[in-house]
Amino acid sequence: MQGNNTKKGPVITIALITAISLLGNEMLFIVLPIYWKFFGLGSLWQVGVLLSVNRFVRIPINSFVGWCYHKISKRTGVLIAVVLAAISTYSYGMLKGFWLLLLMRILWGVAWSFLRLGGYLTVISCSDGSSRGQLIGLYNGLWGLGSLFGMLIGGFLSDLIGITFITSTFSLLAILTIPLVIKYIPNFISGDSSEKGETESVLKNKDHQKVLLNGMLVAFVVYGIFFTTISKAVEHHLDGPLLLFGMSIGAAAIAGVVQSIKMSFDPFLAPAIGKWSDLKIGRLPFLTVALLAATILFTILPFSNSSILFFSVIFALQVTSTFLITTSDSLAADLAKGPTSVKTMTYYTLFSDLGAALGPLISFIVLDFIGLSWLYWITSLLLFIAFLYWIKEQRRLKVESRAAEDLSF
Repeated sequence: MQGNNTKKGPVITIALITAISLLGNEMLFIVLPIYWKFFGLGSLWQVGVLLSVNRFVRIPINSFVGWCYHKISKRTGVLIAVVLAAISTYSYGMLKGFWLLLLMRILWGVAWSFLRLGGYLTVISCSDGSSRGQLIGLYNGLWGLGSLFGMLIGGFLSDLIGITFITSTFSLLAILTIPLVIKYIPNFISGDSSEKGETESVLKNKDHQKVLLNGMLVAFVVYGIFFTTISKAVEHHLDGPLLLFGMSIGAAAIAGVVQSIKMSFDPFLAPAIGKWSDLKIGRLPFLTVALLAATILFTILPFSNSSILFFSVIFALQVTSTFLITTSDSLAADLAKGPTSVKTMTYYTLFSDLGAALGPLISFIVLDFIGLSWLYWITSLLLFIAFLYWIKEQRRLKVESRAAEDLSF
């Protein structure tokens, strides 16, 4: 038990640092689609670009960040991330106009690349096959607290105390994590240098290709579509502010509460899902069930006319997204072994970032042209295709497993 707690310590530390650095970014996902004029924007498509550009910039920068982690310690990488996160978060409340905010969103993209890869490498170094899923879930669940408080505070307090005050406070909190980084994050280099041949083997290996593409799809759907359009979905469903106990509550506040509920149970649910997937049943059954559930839920969401049905579907999608993220990340971590661990997770974050970057951009383009309902129906079709593929893959693996057992007798 003590050894298990020792392994959890570094994972908990990097997850909490990530959560605090994430506050400003997550607040932006709630307030920007609603208060875009406050930020000096001229049209809705600019919202989509600002919410996705930080992910697009991570696509070329991820390889550079992976190379950096061969040359610098995790501590240095995380310090770089925290400083950049503090600067970008502070700027959201101070700068006006599309181009200045675009630059700051790019800066945040670099920060997140250092944070995310540093977190994955910490989990891999602290886990083995019997605990990898659980620690992945613990890491995801804890850094998700940044989303919880960022969205909740941003949604509720943006009108009451102002966006500028919130972003300044979040920036200060990020700076205050620097002593934590210096004290607890290891100051040694991974020493995991991958040769060109090893890099090519990561991309050419069919098992890696399947996991990379799955990670891209999950990020596209969960981070790129569902999370970025949830405030618009609430706004569309309510068709005006909600009157509760004599108070007028807007879509941003409600979306913040809805998202915060997910993030509040993630620290408990995500490690449990990871622990279950560590067992003999494996990860694929959880992935296929989650894909099918998400397919059904996205299909019926536009038909949810009553508030009870609408929010029930939203909450069910939140639980399903936790299953999708945890199993996808765990599948990638399973492949990150030996001298290619940095390269494997670098490419996994690259593919995930590509999906997460395309999501908001495509979402708001589709919203402008054919509406929210069609966006969710197209999403359900993509998920159903992925479900059929993984069902076929699961059956193939069972056949191969039985054949191997027969040969052993």
